[in-house]
Amino acid sequence: MNPERTDQMIKSADVAYEAIRFLNHATIAATVPAPVAYALLGSLSQMQDAVAKLAGQIATGLDRSLLDFDVYDDARDPAESVAMAADALERTSGHARAAAERVSAAQAAIALQGFYLDKEDE
Repeated sequence: MNPERTDQMIKSADVAYEAIRFLNHATIAATVPAPVAYALLGSLSQMQDAVAKLAGQIATGLDRSLLDFDVYDDARDPAESVAMAADALERTSGHARAAAERVSAAQAAIALQGFYLDKEDE
């Protein structure tokens, strides 16, 4: 286990959270025209796909940790805890993939929409 890489993983997760938090604040009362929403939704869909993949990889990494470390668990057999976490992460992955599909559907619905800069340009 590389401590620098571990620290970078944790920092990257924090940065991703902060980016979403910024977008939540930026859009809370904003007017979001379709071309902007389209771009945001494209990134959101990709993010959901990445979350699905990450959830699976975390589950796999937890399973490997049982072989690579002398794992203890004060609640139960460590393998049982890892199995419970893996099950929850598998469901997380499925929900993230479903969210990506729904976000893509929202993006497709507005794909041909635009706006005039001046209402008189209509």
